Amino acid sequence: MSVTEEVLKANRRYAQKFTLGKLPMPPARKLAVVACMDARLTIEPMLGLKTGDAHIIRNAGGLVTEDALRSLIISHHLLGTQEFVIINHTDCGMLTFEDEELRARLQQQTGSSADVPAQFYAFGDVEENVRRQVEKVRSHPWIPPGIPVRGFVYDVKKGRLKEVPA
Repeated sequence: MSVTEEVLKANRRYAQKFTLGKLPMPPARKLAVVACMDARLTIEPMLGLKTGDAHIIRNAGGLVTEDALRSLIISHHLLGTQEFVIINHTDCGMLTFEDEELRARLQQQTGSSADVPAQFYAFGDVEENVRRQVEKVRSHPWIPPGIPVRGFVYDVKKGRLKEVPA
């Protein structure tokens, strides 16, 4: 059985006991989180959140991409979030390559070139990356200046968040 078939089977069991169908659309804690997609990060338990408490936006590197910004703007202006948190982590895969190396490797492996993605946004310093992501949010003209935006690095070995000063 494929992994997809296994998760579909698990979903059928989940749906039989499902009780969250009446949760409101806006997140109860008025929080939006941008975090890395790394499977070692379990965002809700890490932050003491439950389903419905926060918007969780995940991608490779926990980057404030154009799409993440779009989601944060919608989250705040249409769904009422009042605080933003950016979470990167130790031992991140984004530290293990450079964009041009990866592009060349992919072209060699596939025999094809591609215009999208234009960049992979690899980085060499996790804390500096967090600072850049926080600044992207803070400096956007559609994010009100009073919205708290804080950045953290999660230690994948200890399970702890460490705040990154702006």
